[in-house]
Amino acid sequence: MGLPIVAIIGRPNVGKSTLVNRLAGEQTAIVHDEPGVTRDRTYMPAYWGDREFLVVDTGGLVFNDDTEFLPLIRQQALTALAEASAAIFVVDGKTGPNSADEEIATWLRQQPVPVLLAVNKCESIEQGLMQAAEFWELGLGEPFPISAIHGNGTGEILDELISHIPSVDEVPENNEIKVAIIGRPNVGKSSLLNAFVGQQRAIVSPISGTTRDAIDTVVERDGQTYRLIDTAGIRRKKHIEYGTEFFSINRAFKAIRRADVVLLIIDALDGVTDQDQKLAGRIIEEGRACVIVVNKWDAVEKDSYTIYDYEKTMQSRLDFTDWAETIFVSALTGQRVEKILELVNIAAEAHKRRVSTSVINEVLEDAVSWHSPPASRGGRQGKIYYGTQVSTQPPTIALFVNEAKRFNDNYRRYIERQFRQQLGFKGTPIRLLWRSKKVRDMEVGSVNRATRVK
Repeated sequence: MGLPIVAIIGRPNVGKSTLVNRLAGEQTAIVHDEPGVTRDRTYMPAYWGDREFLVVDTGGLVFNDDTEFLPLIRQQALTALAEASAAIFVVDGKTGPNSADEEIATWLRQQPVPVLLAVNKCESIEQGLMQAAEFWELGLGEPFPISAIHGNGTGEILDELISHIPSVDEVPENNEIKVAIIGRPNVGKSSLLNAFVGQQRAIVSPISGTTRDAIDTVVERDGQTYRLIDTAGIRRKKHIEYGTEFFSINRAFKAIRRADVVLLIIDALDGVTDQDQKLAGRIIEEGRACVIVVNKWDAVEKDSYTIYDYEKTMQSRLDFTDWAETIFVSALTGQRVEKILELVNIAAEAHKRRVSTSVINEVLEDAVSWHSPPASRGGRQGKIYYGTQVSTQPPTIALFVNEAKRFNDNYRRYIERQFRQQLGFKGTPIRLLWRSKKVRDMEVGSVNRATRVK
């Protein structure tokens, strides 16, 4: 059973995202003094008393304007209400009720969910009661004076809220795979998300930069749950100005960090750009598994050699991610979209795989027998004593050697290739830690191990 959902509704700039951050207990939604900053619906976990629930942040509602994203924002808010157990309608206590609030209130009265009225920006308790009293005219019951920024009054509205949402006695074990969808602006990230879900989950527009928050969608396929994280398009630093886009890109980098698998979306028409290379480097730095998704493949003129030529060019530009699977898709037509999740499963399994020490040392022994470690100019040869896996996500193997500096980059790459060929690890980076260890330490360690065996 999933957690109950509470939708946060209101016109632009009344403090919806600030209230979401207050309820979720951390800085999760983008807060910036610009109407329409939150465009998609964003889910945040929250709790009060013995109840756990998800808070859904939605874009600012405007009913008398059909320009830019406003009709799409209305659609998102309606979808949020359709899946919610309750809603909180946020209004601005400083400005008082206006025609936009009245339009939203009329619309909310027609929805089949209980609605609580939160009068925000009531920093003064005494004045707050007077400010809130003006909103009785909206016909939504008692107005609750609150200050989302300071927390005043939020306890009272939460006490009322939990009487309208079901309790969850047991949260099922979480076996979901977290998948971040990353790429430059307008490569089709939100279209791909919608192709997975089968509904307009994220706002899709030809205008670059439509998605500003990192937003989560949960889907299930063949008994496996996936949490899909759509993110803002990432541009070069010199093109980024401080403000909404700056916060969005930081959120995208955090999405990479909390993902199990990252889908790096490449525009088939543009090919691999310098920015794509930097994003791939970021994925490796964070140690995330990866699937490279070449989108808009339907728009490429093809012959029998096209895909091979394209793969060759990609490999030359992304040679440092040769361990990642590549798939050519069209989010527009749905071509091969479902196969992406098959590759995600493979990458996620490799990302958390643990290999026994005995198997690792069998691979090392075989690798050294075929290609001995290099010797220094003085004739002293590098020696690998043993290896052991020390962590997963990504798989990390410590190699204990006589002197780490004797092993050059070519030999280190050779050992990594041997691990991949013998053990798989398809779709995930692996880390090798080269640790110098004196012979005397090795002898002591051998004695200790022998003693434990006895």
